Amino acid sequence: MKRSSSRRLVAHGRAFAAGCVVVLLLVAGVWSSWETAHHIVLAKGREHGSMVVTSCGEDTCTGSFSPDADAVDRSSVTVERSVAARKGDRFPVVVKPGSGDVVRTGTPGFLHAWVPLGGALMLAALVIGGGMRMTRTAWGAGVAGAALLTATFVAL
Repeated sequence: MKRSSSRRLVAHGRAFAAGCVVVLLLVAGVWSSWETAHHIVLAKGREHGSMVVTSCGEDTCTGSFSPDADAVDRSSVTVERSVAARKGDRFPVVVKPGSGDVVRTGTPGFLHAWVPLGGALMLAALVIGGGMRMTRTAWGAGVAGAALLTATFVAL
């Protein structure tokens, strides 16, 4: 039985619309992640050191900054609060230029910065599988997102 041209057009339209949603999800995931990740990925020439957490509020944790080299000692810096930051913890950080805010570095910090992309990959997998009918690609995207989130959980 031959498919009519209108049914093919609807199928291609559905796949195109789903593809646009996938691209939007992935671009949003990368955009959200890059806001933090670029401080880690492009860290050359920035102030590196370690932070000791002294207190945590609802959104941020504060602490002292000890520089590695060629950086200024700071009595108080802030980092976004996460489940991995508790009072007394010490971890490597890089200072955001022109501020007293820091970003966690190293493998845990790198993975944590890309968490929004992991979530976007998992959401995109649903659209790829359901809207585009590409089950293998959907499984690949979903597993990649889940692996990123799991690795972040383990590393932190």
